[in-house]
Amino acid sequence: MYNIGIDLGGTNIKVGLVNENYEIIQKASVPTDLPRPAEAICKSIVDTVWKVLNEAKVTIGEVKSIGIGTPGVANRNSGTVLYSCNLGFKNTDLRALIKKYLDKPVFVENDANAAAFGEVLAGAGKGFKDVIVVTLGTGVGGGIIIDGKIYTGFNFCGAELGHTVIEFNGRQCSCGRKGCFEAYSSATALINMTKEAMDAHKDSKMWEIAGSLDGVDGKTAFDGMRANDPAAKEVVDMYIEYLGCGLTNIINTFQPEVLLIGGGICKEGKNLTEPLNEIIKRDSYCIDAERTTKLDICKLGNDAGIIGAAFLYTIAE
Repeated sequence: MYNIGIDLGGTNIKVGLVNENYEIIQKASVPTDLPRPAEAICKSIVDTVWKVLNEAKVTIGEVKSIGIGTPGVANRNSGTVLYSCNLGFKNTDLRALIKKYLDKPVFVENDANAAAFGEVLAGAGKGFKDVIVVTLGTGVGGGIIIDGKIYTGFNFCGAELGHTVIEFNGRQCSCGRKGCFEAYSSATALINMTKEAMDAHKDSKMWEIAGSLDGVDGKTAFDGMRANDPAAKEVVDMYIEYLGCGLTNIINTFQPEVLLIGGGICKEGKNLTEPLNEIIKRDSYCIDAERTTKLDICKLGNDAGIIGAAFLYTIAE
């Protein structure tokens, strides 16, 4: 038997056919093409499911369940997306819309939670029951797995780790608060810090690396640091200190077995993890050095959401 996992994003809809060994045997992607009605988006999901099944030569009868990871607040009990600003959903019964075309059990979860679950099933969190995943992208996404199950709080709004404050009355965050973890530790935040440093240091090698402010990305400061540029090193050091602060807060709150970080910035590998481990070792509240949280990098990349969504049925109540 197989399961269908769907990663519903603001840019693309990714569908994967996953076997019982957590392996994606066929997948396809189509543009989400926003803005458009939920019904039209769900029709694209269904069409892509059929495309994947046909290409894999698998019948719908061989599919056990369908799982969807979606941006926003998802009520996993009802299969409803309570709110998603990215998709324009409000109290949207995603389960019913999909079952209108595919008569299979359908499970709906927040996309960051689904990705975290995928890492626990088949990625860097495999073998652990208490795992937290922090994704460093446009924002800072969070997924909390406690005793092998996704934690969302009583109102399904839990795990918004990016919107905890690490600097009182600090930088403006898109959520409306000031000083949020996301405003200092997302890829967007790193890009903003890099641009500010370039403006302040016209002789910085980052100008040559990026070409212009419009060419700045999450690698620019790290590339500048490798080129021995003082301004770039200052940006990287500051970014890592903020990131370490937020990660330590998470560890002190939950004390998970493993804390995983994901996103394009994590391609920096040891340039990121080694100083972060030093900060965590310095600042985390732990009385037993042998039982400290392990920091690691996510392994599944963009496949995590598909795999996690495909197996949502295993933790359904």
